[in-house]
Amino acid sequence: MIFKDYYKILELETNKVTIDEIKVAYRSAAKKYHPDVNVGDRLAEERIKDINEAYRVLSNSSTKRKYDRMWNANVGKKRKAFEESGRDSNSIFSDFFNMFFGNIENKRKDNKREPVRGENIETEIQMSLEEAFFGKKKTISLRTVEGKMKVFTVTIPAGIRNGEKIRLVGQGRNGENGGKNGDLFIKINIEDNQKFKLNGYDLYTDLLLTPWEAALGTKATLKSIDEETQVYIPKGMQSGETIKIQGKGYKDGKGGRGDLVAEIKVMVPKDLSKEEEKIYEKLKSVSNFNPRSI
Repeated sequence: MIFKDYYKILELETNKVTIDEIKVAYRSAAKKYHPDVNVGDRLAEERIKDINEAYRVLSNSSTKRKYDRMWNANVGKKRKAFEESGRDSNSIFSDFFNMFFGNIENKRKDNKREPVRGENIETEIQMSLEEAFFGKKKTISLRTVEGKMKVFTVTIPAGIRNGEKIRLVGQGRNGENGGKNGDLFIKINIEDNQKFKLNGYDLYTDLLLTPWEAALGTKATLKSIDEETQVYIPKGMQSGETIKIQGKGYKDGKGGRGDLVAEIKVMVPKDLSKEEEKIYEKLKSVSNFNPRSI
């Protein structure tokens, strides 16, 4: 019986790898040689059998230890070329594999196949800040392994966090041999808009002031995400300074809200009337203020 290098089959250079690394390598190899991607390719069909076989042995810590002893003896520091071991034309697993799990074919005939849970699926959807704040039902479409489109209606709860995942139980890949289906995880990406930016539970926005409002102070109407609020602007506000309005930010998931942080931006009019020009000229002549001398 010819020794099979399962690590090489999964494109791993050494046996000093964790179970998680083996899982990652398996998913990569299975995707590369999947029958849907290699239609009619007999070599790919055999290769995917070897990949599944290698994963069954190496993903089990007990059989991995047993295999590693053989790997060290047969491969060691000098890797040999990969060789196929014997496999009947109708056999999914090779004779070499049966050393670890017994005769799989006989177990199949006895209907003693072990249930295998389906893999989880992860996807992402984009949401506007307003949709995430107020909550919304979203319809998403995903393509299954068979190439068919599957439509899901997802209720997004109000105040969902950026990066949070919604779990749909049993909507992942189908299980095998009576095993449960995997789950579908939907990651929520909240998009900032021109008015607000989200940072944790706080919302950031701009508050535009005229030069005289910034110099003399004023009361200004500031729009939060769900209502308007009045804010007091003290005298001498500068561009870049901020005013914080508590409890007007994003929902914190505990019945409260973060803060609304408004950054002051002093705006100078581009087009002046003759009267305005006179006023500015008068201000220029009487004012001793020079920001460049500060």
